[in-house]
Amino acid sequence: MSPARDTGRFLLRRLGGAILLLWIVLTCLFFVLRLAPPDAQALLDDPRIPTSQRERIREIYGNDRPPAAQYARWLGAATRWDWGFSVSRQEPVAAAVGRALPPTLLLCGTALCLGTLAGLTAALLAVRRPGGPLDAGLRLLAVLSQSVPAFWLGLLAVMAFAVRWPLFPASHLRSATDGGPFDLLWHLALPASVLSLIVGGEVFRFARNRLLDVLSSDTVLSARARGLSSRRILVGHALPLAAGPLVQLLGLLLPMLVSGALTTELVFAWPGLGRLSFDALSSRDYPLVMATAGLSATVVVAGNFAADLLHAAIDPRVRRG
Repeated sequence: MSPARDTGRFLLRRLGGAILLLWIVLTCLFFVLRLAPPDAQALLDDPRIPTSQRERIREIYGNDRPPAAQYARWLGAATRWDWGFSVSRQEPVAAAVGRALPPTLLLCGTALCLGTLAGLTAALLAVRRPGGPLDAGLRLLAVLSQSVPAFWLGLLAVMAFAVRWPLFPASHLRSATDGGPFDLLWHLALPASVLSLIVGGEVFRFARNRLLDVLSSDTVLSARARGLSSRRILVGHALPLAAGPLVQLLGLLLPMLVSGALTTELVFAWPGLGRLSFDALSSRDYPLVMATAGLSATVVVAGNFAADLLHAAIDPRVRRG
């Protein structure tokens, strides 16, 4: 079979799997929220609202129809980026979500880059002398970074670097007087650093174990026999061999990163999807809850799909498989 045909079949398989997974997640989300107490229909049974007005609201939201018809209508509207109207914010849901999505993508993207760079650098340092003091210390730090909840780390960071030593702002995306890109980076530094610990610890543990396996392979042993330096072996031989599975790991870390962003955004008052989801749940704004949860699922599925494509680009055997 030709490489082009292998690539086409691989893309179709991965794209079909991503679409099917996203449909299953959205379907489960719709029916779970419909069953969650208090029911959205019960929230409209307020005696202070005239009967005609309550019926009109039910008609607008489609609650006067059977569940299957409600589901079909909601799914069709969601695919057109029409998530309904937010009662708590008095605006279309798409407008509220559209404002919250860029800050979350900025926070998660920065944390992913920082955590990957830090974890990979630490792994390269650790495998130079496996079992040594540096390796043991880095492994301990990795375990601690994954054991401590993100919100607790965020509170410690605020107390240390925003209150005791006021190096960074404690909250929000920008200052009252917007200082431009540097002001944004100043506010981003602390929450992104806290969130990057979730990624960094996992990347370090995986990359360290993978690099140790690669360093004992025949390819690396032959490179040592040719007299290549340890640095050149690590960067030129071991790291490329470990890159494919590492890319796949980053895709698997996205759910953890998105869930960590929820608590991090609450601690730092970051105006993203996590903060919006919390406000929607607190006010029982079901259209907004479904939109934020559905969009978070879409980001995770799309990230995994991108990781699959990047892994296939690095390792052709994935496409043929």
